Amino acid sequence: MAETRANIEFEKVDRTVLATLEPPGLKYWLIIGLLALGVLLGAGCWAWQIMTGIGVGGQNIPVAWGTYLINFVFWVGIAHSGTLISAILHLFRAGWRNPIARAAETMTVFAVCTAGLFPFIHLGRTWMVYFMLPLPNQRNLWPNFMSPLMFDVIAISSYLTVSTLFWYTGMLPDLATIRDHSQGTKKRIFHILSLGWTGSQREWLHHSRSYLFFAALATPLVISVHSVVSWDFALGIVPGWHTTIFAPYFVAGAIHSGLAMVLTLMIPLRKIFRYEQYITLNVLENVAKTIVLTGLIVAFAYGTEFLAAWYSQNSVEMETFRWRVMGEYGFGFGIMVVCNTLAPLLFFFKAIRTSVVWLFCLSIVINIGMWFERFVIIVGSVGHGYMPHAWGLYAPTLIEYGIMMGSFSLFFLLFILFVKHMPSLAMSELKETTGKRSAHDI
Repeated sequence: MAETRANIEFEKVDRTVLATLEPPGLKYWLIIGLLALGVLLGAGCWAWQIMTGIGVGGQNIPVAWGTYLINFVFWVGIAHSGTLISAILHLFRAGWRNPIARAAETMTVFAVCTAGLFPFIHLGRTWMVYFMLPLPNQRNLWPNFMSPLMFDVIAISSYLTVSTLFWYTGMLPDLATIRDHSQGTKKRIFHILSLGWTGSQREWLHHSRSYLFFAALATPLVISVHSVVSWDFALGIVPGWHTTIFAPYFVAGAIHSGLAMVLTLMIPLRKIFRYEQYITLNVLENVAKTIVLTGLIVAFAYGTEFLAAWYSQNSVEMETFRWRVMGEYGFGFGIMVVCNTLAPLLFFFKAIRTSVVWLFCLSIVINIGMWFERFVIIVGSVGHGYMPHAWGLYAPTLIEYGIMMGSFSLFFLLFILFVKHMPSLAMSELKETTGKRSAHDI
């Protein structure tokens, strides 16, 4: 009887997910069209910058790092929550991760791809990236592997490789399920994508071991990748950057923003695809509780930064942090503190963390705050360095806003294309949970 009940539940999971793969309607194509226009706008702005020169951006002396590096750090941070939810919680056998694991892994891969564009955009003369490749060239130049910028190339490419393998390995059983329920060209496509999966005991054994291996391998990458990104700043001598707290500070902030983006993506997905029975309020509530923890860690990091500046009694450090709060960019600091540390405290109230509307709105608020955090760190230091006569202000231009809009459009376009044409829920993992629950109930 328990086995029959479990089989019924398994078929229900299949039907729910397969129903999302039906031919899309007009609203879907309108959304795709708008996002595609956003991508074209960003690509056009980038092309104009390549033809005209990096001067069309707002970067200047001394503020040579602007929105391109801000968005790079922002998107790398967004990518971290996928590994947190899928890998770390998988190792701890946290069952509430299963309904949102697939979308979180997908978000990781697409966010890393989006982040990887910004070093090319920031470079200006994009073709000069040739000289960063570890290959001999006609000038007998080699990359400086002591540079943190080269650390970025190695760390992020490693993270993208492992995250993609982890994501694809988890999808294999689900791709085979779609193959078995398809006909014609679609069946042939998914037959190739599923790599001939038959569901034998031997295949499941290898699958579970490889998935566990990639989860264990991806876990330290959560720490290492954003620590490496933080060294871009910490290894410099710019006031406000040269501190050892940057590695854990950046990691906590990355997970904070990534978890918020999970809510931003999951809540509309839950409503549109009728996933309420799988992405339950309890799952969303657990994400909100984790956001409270990361928000408190980020608040502690903010306070530690100011304490370290005061304790050092270094006049330049103290002036830098004073200017961050009271200077021309004080509004950014205020947004950062309110959105990242105070707003998440609302999740202490159960009525708020169990309200879909509040969860969605606060997730957007947190990501706005995390973007301004990167703005305050980058612009707030390079614009207010050691020499007062070299202080300067920075404001993004329309070209930079267009490229930033293009990056967001690209991320959401890739995500929407995936959830409509590929399994957006981890069916195999949901079946494990459903089968155990059904047997227990009987």
